[in-house]
Order: sequence, then C-alpha cells, then structure tokens
Amino acid sequence: MTPLRVAYCVLALGLLAAWQVTVIPESPIQMPVGPVLTPGVVAGLLLLLGLLYGVSAWRGRQTDAIDGDDGQPLAGANRRMLTLLLGGVAFIALVVPLGFVIPATLCGMGVAKAFDAPFGLRSAAMCGAIALVFWTLFAQVLGVGLGPAVAWAF
Repeated sequence: MTPLRVAYCVLALGLLAAWQVTVIPESPIQMPVGPVLTPGVVAGLLLLLGLLYGVSAWRGRQTDAIDGDDGQPLAGANRRMLTLLLGGVAFIALVVPLGFVIPATLCGMGVAKAFDAPFGLRSAAMCGAIALVFWTLFAQVLGVGLGPAVAWAF
C-alpha cells in the first residue's frame, strides 16, 4: 500500500470517527467534561495526523514499507510486532500489582522498540515521563479511575 493510500485510509477513519462523535448523546447530568470531549479530540487528532501524513506523502517524504522491488516486508518485521505485543501484555499483566506508571513505561518502551528505538535510560525516562503525565491528567485532573500511580504490593 502506498503512503498516499495510507493517508487516505487514515483520513477516512478520522471522518468516520468524527461522524460517530456527532451521534454520541449528551449526558443528562451537568459535567465539566462530557462524553464527547475525548472521542472528539481523538477524532480531531486522527484527522490532523492523516492530513499531515498525506501532505508528507504527496511531497515524497514517506516510503513504502517494502524493502526493494521484491515485495518482501522489511527485515525484522516479526521482531517489531513481537515487541509491540509484549509491551501491551506487560501493561495488562503488571498494572494491578505495580500501579499505572511502571507498566505504562514498559509498554511505551515496547512500542518504542517496535519503532527501532534502543532500550536504555533515555527511552525509559521519556516513556516514564509520558506515562506520569497521562496518569496525572486522567487520574488526578479528570478523575478517571486508573488506580494508583505506583502500587507497592510487595
């Protein structure tokens, strides 16, 4: 699939998501953050990313995910998928005993490794900072029950 077709697909998904946001019923109780805010932000970001990726693909700055003309995937595709999945599994398995931040950091590191970022202190620090910001935003500011940032169950 060419990068421009990927951009069209992302834009189509963004438009579908935006349409779905418009059919979400309003909450009958007064809330500062209603049920439309988060899906609306996600749909808007999806549309923005699709548009930016499309412009980048149109300018020729994106390449196919195919290595050469033989039609084979890039080397290491299975390893990348495995690290991506293992990051998610680590999060699911460890979120209850360790809290949110440590498993989310490990999950982020798995995702980063899937995109060829090296494991290391810098990667751990960046993923940990992102996890802490998300926990603070959702658990403390918005009141979403994510559990403790760090659970000391041991």
